[in-house]
Amino acid sequence: MTPLTQLRKELKSHAQPERAKFHARFFKTGPGEYGEGDKFLGLPVPKTRKVARQFRELSFVNIEKCLASKWHEERFAGLLILVDQFKRAKDEKTQKTIYQFLIKHVNSMNNWDLVDTIVHHIIGVYLFERDRKLLYQYVKSKSLWKRRIAIISTYYFIKEKDFDDTLALAEILLHDKEDLIHKAVGWMLREVGNRDRKTEEAFLKKHYKTMPRTMLRYAIEKFPETLRKKYLHGKI
Repeated sequence: MTPLTQLRKELKSHAQPERAKFHARFFKTGPGEYGEGDKFLGLPVPKTRKVARQFRELSFVNIEKCLASKWHEERFAGLLILVDQFKRAKDEKTQKTIYQFLIKHVNSMNNWDLVDTIVHHIIGVYLFERDRKLLYQYVKSKSLWKRRIAIISTYYFIKEKDFDDTLALAEILLHDKEDLIHKAVGWMLREVGNRDRKTEEAFLKKHYKTMPRTMLRYAIEKFPETLRKKYLHGKI
C-alpha cells in the first residue's frame, strides 16, 4: 500500500457522515455559494491534523495529488504537511521550493479555513524579508480566495510588528463586496491593534465611517465598550 493510499484510508476511517452534512452547510457548498461543490468526509480538525502528522514525510508528488482531491480534508491534510515540512526545512532552498510549490497549487486553498490555517505560516514567513509584490497582485484578483490569501498572509508580518503591508492591503480591500473579505480585513486590523492600538486607531479614524460594518465590528471587537460604541455610532 502506497503512503498516499494509506493516508486516504486513514482519513476515511475517521469519516463522520452527519458531520460531513453539517460541514457542507457551514462552508457554503451549495449552488452559487462560495464553497460550491466542495465535498467533506466529516473529520474534526484535530483528526485531520493527527493524520497529517503521521504522513509528514509525504512526497511532493503525493501532496500534489492530495491538493487535487475532491475531498476537503484531503486537501487540508496535504496543506498541513506542507506547513510542517516548511517549518522543518533546514535551508532557504528547501523553503523556497515549498513556497513555490504552494503558489503553483494556490487554487487548492478554496475555502476560508484552508487559507487561514496555512498561508501566514508559509507565504507570510517566506515573504517577510523578500519582495511582497505577489500580495499586491493577489489583492486585486477576481478570486475571493486570492484576495483573502493576500491579507491573511500578513498575519506573520503583524506578529513581527510590521504593519505597513497589512494597512496598505486593507485600504485596497475597504470596499470589497465579499463578507469573507470584510471579516478577514477586520480580523487583521484587530491583530494590529492588539500590538499597537495607536496604529490601528489611526487607520480606523480615517476609514471607519465608510468601511463595511462587519469589517469595523471585527476590528474593534477588543476595544473597551465605551470606545467601541463611539466607533459604531460615528462619534469619534
